[in-house]
Amino acid sequence: MLARLKDLEARSLALDPGVEARAGLWEAAREYGEAFLQALPEAPAFVLRDRPGAGLADLPIPEAGRPLPRILETLSDQVDGVGANGASGRHLAFIPPSSLFAGALGDLLAALTNRYAGYFFAGPGAVRMENQVIAWLAREMGLPEGSSGNLAAGGSMAHLVGICTAREAAGLRAVDYPRACVYLSDQAHHCIEKALRVAGMAEAPVRSIPSDGDFRLRPEALEAAIREDLRAGLRPWLLVPTAGTTNTGAVDPLEACADLAARYGLWMHTDGAYGASFALTEQGRTALRGLERSDSLVLDPHKGLFTPLGLGVVLVRHLDPLRKAHAFRADYLPSPPEDLEELSPSETTLEFSKHARALRLWLPLQLHGVSAFRAALEEKLLLARYAHERLRALPGVDPGPAPQLSVLAFRFLPGTGDPDAFNQAVLDRLTAEGRVFLSGTRLRGAFHLRLAILAARTHRAQVDEALDRLRTAAAALA
Repeated sequence: MLARLKDLEARSLALDPGVEARAGLWEAAREYGEAFLQALPEAPAFVLRDRPGAGLADLPIPEAGRPLPRILETLSDQVDGVGANGASGRHLAFIPPSSLFAGALGDLLAALTNRYAGYFFAGPGAVRMENQVIAWLAREMGLPEGSSGNLAAGGSMAHLVGICTAREAAGLRAVDYPRACVYLSDQAHHCIEKALRVAGMAEAPVRSIPSDGDFRLRPEALEAAIREDLRAGLRPWLLVPTAGTTNTGAVDPLEACADLAARYGLWMHTDGAYGASFALTEQGRTALRGLERSDSLVLDPHKGLFTPLGLGVVLVRHLDPLRKAHAFRADYLPSPPEDLEELSPSETTLEFSKHARALRLWLPLQLHGVSAFRAALEEKLLLARYAHERLRALPGVDPGPAPQLSVLAFRFLPGTGDPDAFNQAVLDRLTAEGRVFLSGTRLRGAFHLRLAILAARTHRAQVDEALDRLRTAAAALA
């Protein structure tokens, strides 16, 4: 046995390279990252290729290791060289991601030091960091002192936490679900209904409230739906307004929603995954008035605060139902002291093996200061208005509704033929070129192009290029 242990130890030490071996790995990784960043300004925003990533099959998981340069070559070609470029300023599709250099450094350091962030006893510094970020975000969103929350892996997971919290706050049990009514607009993101299903509440009646001409939830239609459900003996439970829809960036009338939630005893859970971060700006706070009255809300720092993907936040005004939904005790966990001042993240989410993901936001905030983020967010709001003005000036273009935040939905109106087919052809042409990356959607049944301005590296030059390429593609197809 001792001989076998000695042999296994010698072989397993390959997993923990020494100083000299690490130096080569560090340098290869640095060169790869630096080459990517230096090429980024001219790199395509989207690469369309037959069977993208299929070349990974040529590099199967080996029994013996391979040289890092060979591995990085495949990574560059088969992973980082296909599909959407999530670091490009010309990524204007869906809700664009970003990846601040400081955020990537935070991720690297969090993975390298591997601090545990689920339980205060084991990771007090990492837990304090997460709680500091949550408290700062709650203040910026206008929530009162004492509000809590969790840093989740994304908006969908954050919504699941919020919905489970709302369930506990209402004291709902399985027998109540078929009567517990949910209200959201016809522009709401699909992840809300998905979270209800995952939470075991697929039986809850979901009321899709019609939106107005600006694609905002209609309060009078919402109140009518609530009253109708009350007359039917049902229980209005959850209101989910959207602070920045995916289709058009529309902001539901949050003040009116909060009034109705208070009047009829609903929990108001606001979906601000895309738009809530604009509350850091004066213009955004005006557009989002009423956000601060949410019982819970979700925002995604990997959208509006430009961190690497994998960071969503749920903020909750009331701690008790949040803990009731997620806290747990076990014999193998040390009991926290009664005077413990820090809430453990494992008490506010399903996750327990939780890494220090706060570092991907905390480090950029510490390094650059909040004012840089405020400036970047205000820039995106103004760029959207600038783009809308340019679209209005183009002949044969329906510029769509004026942007409420930083998403525009518009369409070309060709002299002949099917407008939907024409706009789809424009989008297909740009996607094949790959220089800029846009997406489309349907509004009232009509196909529209979308320009979503949010990526950290999107500035006026990138917006101008996208609009110029749109105009050129439309002219060529016409």
